[in-house]
Amino acid sequence: MPLLVKSLPTLHFLMGFLIGALTLAFLLRIILTWYPKIDLRTGFWPIIFLPTEPILVFTRKIVAPIGGVDVTPIIWVGLLSLFRELFLGQQGLLTQIIF
Repeated sequence: MPLLVKSLPTLHFLMGFLIGALTLAFLLRIILTWYPKIDLRTGFWPIIFLPTEPILVFTRKIVAPIGGVDVTPIIWVGLLSLFRELFLGQQGLLTQIIF
C-alpha cells in the first residue's frame, strides 16, 4: 500500500498531462473544422488526427452532426474538462488524497 501512496503524485502529473494534451488536440480539431481543405493525414496534422479520430468516430455514432456541424470535439472538450476537475482539480478526488 505505501508504494501506491508514493506513486500518486506521479499518477496525478501523468493524468494531468494526458488530459491537457487531449484537450489541446480536440481544441485544434475544432479549429481545423473551419478549414475543410486541410488534409489531416499529411504533414504535421497526423499528430493531432491519429489520437483523436478513433474517439471521434465512436462518438459520431452516438451524436449525429447538428445542422451539418460536427459537435463531437466540443463534447470531448467538455467531458475532459469535467473529468479533470473531478479528479485533478483543487477539490478533485486524487488531489484530496495526495494533499
